[in-house]
Amino acid sequence: MSTHVPDTESDTETADESLPSAQEARMQKKAEARADREERAREEAEAAASSDESTYHLKVFRYDPEVEGKMEPRFDDFYVPYEKGMTVLDALIHARDTFDSSLTFRHSCRQAICGSDAMFINGSQRLGCKTQLSDLEEPVRVEPLPHAEVRKDLVVDMEHFYDQMEAVKPYFQTNELPDGELEEQRQTRENREKVKMSTRCIWCGACMSSCNIAAGTNEYLGPAAINKAYRFAMDEREGEDMKEHRLNVLEQENGVWRCQTQFSCTEVCPKDIPLTEHIQELKREAVKNNLKFW
Repeated sequence: MSTHVPDTESDTETADESLPSAQEARMQKKAEARADREERAREEAEAAASSDESTYHLKVFRYDPEVEGKMEPRFDDFYVPYEKGMTVLDALIHARDTFDSSLTFRHSCRQAICGSDAMFINGSQRLGCKTQLSDLEEPVRVEPLPHAEVRKDLVVDMEHFYDQMEAVKPYFQTNELPDGELEEQRQTRENREKVKMSTRCIWCGACMSSCNIAAGTNEYLGPAAINKAYRFAMDEREGEDMKEHRLNVLEQENGVWRCQTQFSCTEVCPKDIPLTEHIQELKREAVKNNLKFW
C-alpha cells in the first residue's frame, strides 16, 4: 500500500482557493443582515398582531434541508389579520408576503380545481384554498401531507403519487371509432351519470395521504389511481379488451383487494367523490370477470 504525501505548495494553493473571496464575504454579510431584518420585522409584526383580536394564530410546519439551522423540523407561529371569507391559503400567502418570504407551499388556481395546495390542516387532509379559517379552532396547525417525503416546509414529493396514477393508464381507449370523420363517440346519459363523480378527481393526493394501507406500502395503487381506473373501466365506450385488462391490473395483490373499506379517503376528498364505493364496485366487477361459465 502506497502513501501519498501531498505537495506543500499544492496544498497551499488549494487552501487559498477554498477561502471565500472578499466579494463572497460581503454578500454573506448582506444576506445575514437581511435575514436579521426580516426576523426582527416578523417578530414585531407578530407581537403587534397577537394583541389584535381580529387575527388568527397559525402554527406552520417548517423544514429546509438545504439551509443550516433549518434542517431540524419545527413549527413557526404567525398571527394573520383576519378578513371575512379568508381561507387557510390566504393566511399562508399573507404570512409569506408579510412575515417570512422563505415560507414555501404550493398553490395555483385558488378555486379548488388544480389540487396543488393539499395540506394537513388541524389533523385532516384539506385544500388550503377551500378551507375557511372561521371553521377552524385556533391555533390553526398547518402541516405537509402525511406519508410523503417533505421537500421543504409544506411541499411534499408527489412523484410516487403520479406514478401510481399513470400505472392505471388514465386515458380513454376504445376498439371502435364512429364511421364519420367528425361524428362524436356518443355516451348514454345513464352511463355518464354513473362515471360523473369519478371524473371530478383533481389529483390532489389527499385521499392517498389519508389511507393507512398506502402508508404501509408503496406498492398499493391507492384510492385516487383506482378511482381513475373506475372512470374508464365503467365507461361504455371503453373497449372490452381494455376493460378486461384494467380489471386484471386492479385485481392483483396491490389493487382493489388491499382496500380495507375504512372510508378515510372518501371523508377527506375535497370533491366529494365516493371513492370507497367505487373501489367496492370494482371488486364486484373483478369477481364477475373471473366467474365466466361459458
